Amino acid sequence: MEDSIEVILQDYSRVCPTNRPHLVLTACTGALLTGLYGVWSLFALPGFRRIPWNLKVPYLPSSKVQTMNTMQLLEGRMGRLADLGSGDGRLVFAASSAGFQCTGFEINSILVACAKSKALWTGVPSSQATFVKKDFWKADLSDYNNVTAFLAPGVMEVLGEKLLKELPDDASVIACRFPFPDWPQKSSAGFGLDQTFSYDISTVRSHLRKMPKTAVH
Repeated sequence: MEDSIEVILQDYSRVCPTNRPHLVLTACTGALLTGLYGVWSLFALPGFRRIPWNLKVPYLPSSKVQTMNTMQLLEGRMGRLADLGSGDGRLVFAASSAGFQCTGFEINSILVACAKSKALWTGVPSSQATFVKKDFWKADLSDYNNVTAFLAPGVMEVLGEKLLKELPDDASVIACRFPFPDWPQKSSAGFGLDQTFSYDISTVRSHLRKMPKTAVH
């Protein structure tokens, strides 16, 4: 995103050179871009720089349809659920209302505070929805039999390795928008940007054991 802002500023300087007739326009546009960047930084950057570059994923909230698709794939499941990169907590609240004991992992302290405030305001008990300011890459997920993640395609392979090492055989994993490479899908819901994918960990482990070693990344 920082690179994107720089590109916008560079493009603007070429389109609107900073000579005298455009001083007011330049000042107004610069203030607007600075404000937008400040708002983005407020929500996306706290704790962001402490994560290795290849694992960084900016905050992007799930849509209502995407959340509904995720809940559809969780039908019939129960137990403990970990939402990796929980943001403002919308998926955690949806899952907790369906009876899951949820933990939302989020590194952004502002988003964690917002989610906790909403839980307090709406009366959701901590036994059903807990939000922790913690890097999920460093968390032990072995106690969870349900995991949801809306991250980025570049980290899905690394995340898959972590989940295969830590999750129990009866665990179910739901990936939003971006599927796991080489993982056989149990089912999916929705289309396009709102599509979600369901995986059974025991099936994934069995499938990967049968694959030739050269075929597994």
